[in-house]
Amino acid sequence: QVQLVESGGGLVQPGGSLKLSCAASVTIFSLYTMGWYRQAPGNQRELVARMSTSGHTNYADAVKGRFTISRDNAQNTVNLQMNSLKPEDTAVYYCNAAPKGSNNVYWGQGTQVTVSS
Repeated sequence: QVQLVESGGGLVQPGGSLKLSCAASVTIFSLYTMGWYRQAPGNQRELVARMSTSGHTNYADAVKGRFTISRDNAQNTVNLQMNSLKPEDTAVYYCNAAPKGSNNVYWGQGTQVTVSS
C-alpha cells in the first residue's frame, strides 16, 4: 500500500515563497517517478512538475523558472520549492507517484496553497 503525505501548504502573499514536501511510504522510492499536480476550483488537475527515476524533470510552462522539484531517495521525499508565487498559483497541490514499469498511479490527499494579499 503506497501512502503519500503532503505538507507545507498555506497562505502567502504574491511574490512570496513556499516549499511543499511529500513523504512516500514505498519499498523502493528510487523506482518511482514523482510529481506534483495542482487543481484550482473549476479547473482540471494539471501537471506542475515531475522528476523521473533518472532525475529528468518536466515543468509546466506556467511555473518554469519559478518552481523547482527535488527528491531525496534516502528519505523517500519529494519537494517542490515555489518562488515568485502568483495569485494564479492558488490551488490544491497533489503529490503523485508512478512506479516504473507499472500503470499504477498513487495520489496524496492534497495541500492547499493560497496566494493572496
